[in-house]
Amino acid sequence: DGLYELLEGRKKDMPEGSYTTYLFSKGIDKILKKIGEESTEVIIASKDNDKAETVYEIADLAYHIMVMMVEMGISLEDVRKELASRHIIDHKVKQEKMT
Repeated sequence: DGLYELLEGRKKDMPEGSYTTYLFSKGIDKILKKIGEESTEVIIASKDNDKAETVYEIADLAYHIMVMMVEMGISLEDVRKELASRHIIDHKVKQEKMT
């Protein structure tokens, strides 16, 4: 929650010299490009079975996803609600939805 709030503040204040400000100023296409790059890095680190590098890359990916969320007006609560709704779906119904 703290990081999300920090990112919201960066978008509002746009402090000069901030990487987050740079991402917001470049817009959604740049943010999505970074998410793609970071996703690939998570996959590579995982494939190499490098736990420390995988954790590092997951953190980068999570950061960039949160920047996208702020850009799009998606709150952490929106994501929590979606995950909670998936948790309560009957296992058989969930399997049917996936096919």
